[in-house]
Amino acid sequence: MVTTRYRRLLRQVRHLGRYPTDAEAERVLDAVLALLRAQLTGDERGGLAAPLALPRPVTAPAFVESLAHALGTSLAAARWDASSAPAALTDDDGLTDRLLDRLPRGYALLFGRADLVAAA
Repeated sequence: MVTTRYRRLLRQVRHLGRYPTDAEAERVLDAVLALLRAQLTGDERGGLAAPLALPRPVTAPAFVESLAHALGTSLAAARWDASSAPAALTDDDGLTDRLLDRLPRGYALLFGRADLVAAA
């Protein structure tokens, strides 16, 4: 059930981001998912929240700036928020790998992964 999965994700975001309330965690989660969805196409886009206006694809720093603007927070707070929600995504079905394959380089750190460069 989608609601159960969303609630589990919300609990993980609240825990990882150390948000004081479910409402704050949900505000961050919804904004992050909306911005991610705005950059994706296909199956990966289907499960994420409705998009906000954002040119796609944008760099990870531009993503953080857009999130700061959407949430009305500082860049430092947005960097925290931008990593709290993606890091909470479970990788049962390889969703994180598929998302990172479609996003510009630099997003891996937001998902709690190393951003490795292949050797030339």
